[in-house]
Amino acid sequence: MIYHLINTRLLTCLFFGVAMISLGVFGGAANAEHGTKTWAKAQKSLVAVNPVWPGYDRPGFGAPPGTAPAGTGVYFSINSAPDTVFILTAAHVVAQAKSIEIVDFSGKPSPAYLHAIDWRRDIAILKTDLIGTGIIVNNDRPLIGSHVCALGNSFGLGTGISCGIVSAVGRSNIGFNEIEDFIQTDAAVNPGMSGGALVDSDGRLIGLIGGIFTKEADIDAGVNFAISVPLLRQSLAEHLTAGVRF
Repeated sequence: MIYHLINTRLLTCLFFGVAMISLGVFGGAANAEHGTKTWAKAQKSLVAVNPVWPGYDRPGFGAPPGTAPAGTGVYFSINSAPDTVFILTAAHVVAQAKSIEIVDFSGKPSPAYLHAIDWRRDIAILKTDLIGTGIIVNNDRPLIGSHVCALGNSFGLGTGISCGIVSAVGRSNIGFNEIEDFIQTDAAVNPGMSGGALVDSDGRLIGLIGGIFTKEADIDAGVNFAISVPLLRQSLAEHLTAGVRF
């Protein structure tokens, strides 16, 4: 989906396998120690999401140009259990998919299935047979200026990390979704990172990556958005019948 606003493009971060190269995927403002610790704590909860859409041949990096949309997902726990089969991602990544493949941090692939979808907030819940580690969640609003990292499947290359700061909180009326409560960050976000994790310096989830604000097609301009944890909690409460402690 592409939206136009005041000669500027709002772009969801779903990557199709077109010919493009980025050398700045892992850049960031935070220091190396911060990024290293954050990655170590959160990487096991991250998956690459490779949906097969109608008219597209197969998922995964290396597919012919125009055949491989890619996104990201995050394992989340139900009732505080450490292990889980549920994954959060962005609705626009998987809504049209004929089938979905995930690849975990170790490179192990597995089928996944659409469990629920929330178009108003652009959130989807996947279920898989591949058990993963639920990400730890920070339920507090992040402080503006605090260090954060964006984790995702940038350009379909596999999961990676970029770091920056929280630029703003409580962003709404941006034009992505019907219901919005975004965290704004300058951490680099590129196509393929939709549904990825925005985490704090302790590797705790503070938002689900949704889109970028740019004047150039699919190029990060340092104005990026993640769906807030309160909005994620609302969606889970509405779309999961079991009691949820998230």
